[in-house]
Amino acid sequence: MKKLIAALCFTAGAALAQPYPFNESGVTMGHWHLNSSDIEASKKIFVAMGGTAMKPGDFELVRFPGVLINLHLRQPAPPANGGTIGSVVNHVGFIVNDVQASTARWKAAGVPVEPGSNGRLDQAYVTTPDGLRIEILEDKNQSVPIRHEHVHLFLPEAAIPEAQAWYVKTFGAKAGERANNPVADIPGVQMRFAKTETPAVTTKGRILDHIGFDVQNIDSFTQKLAAAGIKLDRPIARNEKTRDALAFFYDPWGTYIELNERHSQ
Repeated sequence: MKKLIAALCFTAGAALAQPYPFNESGVTMGHWHLNSSDIEASKKIFVAMGGTAMKPGDFELVRFPGVLINLHLRQPAPPANGGTIGSVVNHVGFIVNDVQASTARWKAAGVPVEPGSNGRLDQAYVTTPDGLRIEILEDKNQSVPIRHEHVHLFLPEAAIPEAQAWYVKTFGAKAGERANNPVADIPGVQMRFAKTETPAVTTKGRILDHIGFDVQNIDSFTQKLAAAGIKLDRPIARNEKTRDALAFFYDPWGTYIELNERHSQ
């Protein structure tokens, strides 16, 4: 039953995500799945930031260019330490045209905005009541007011080159650098890596429970995972009516990852 519900939840949002084109490995960014203790409060924040709320069936979704946010009510409410800080995904990130103008509008709408580091005016942070930390950066030349930009993993320093190489091999990401730090680019998201001295825990069960990637062929993709010694945490579940399918696994550092193959566009 849980698999069926998950598959139906995926199907409900499938036509709404509008993902970026697939890369050569057949992968693109799909969604964040949030365990929220207050869906309405979270949805209000995301809509004020420029997202589009929708409710296909029983599921609350907010769409941004590059990512679909799935708001799931967790019972009981997440504990105080259930935020992104302390997990392997320390924060996620959006890009806006103008940080100062955008955050002024958001503050007026009640969004909890924090200033950028070291007085930076092209950076800000938003932390939701559930503890989802979102970095806001600026690109004055982009064609949309706001778009999804990155997922930032905090890892032991020695693991950073391994993580970059793993995302390149597993998802066909393009290796690069940003501010002299390794990154791995997948359509719709840049996977970033920073060093931490504090051991990070898995994302599963926290506010950002997992991130999702869309794949063109889930069977061949999971076969590739198996050949690399990567075991699925949850095997492929398929909606027989739509042929949509999903599966779950972990990266080596505890990021919980969902795979989605969509046909009901």
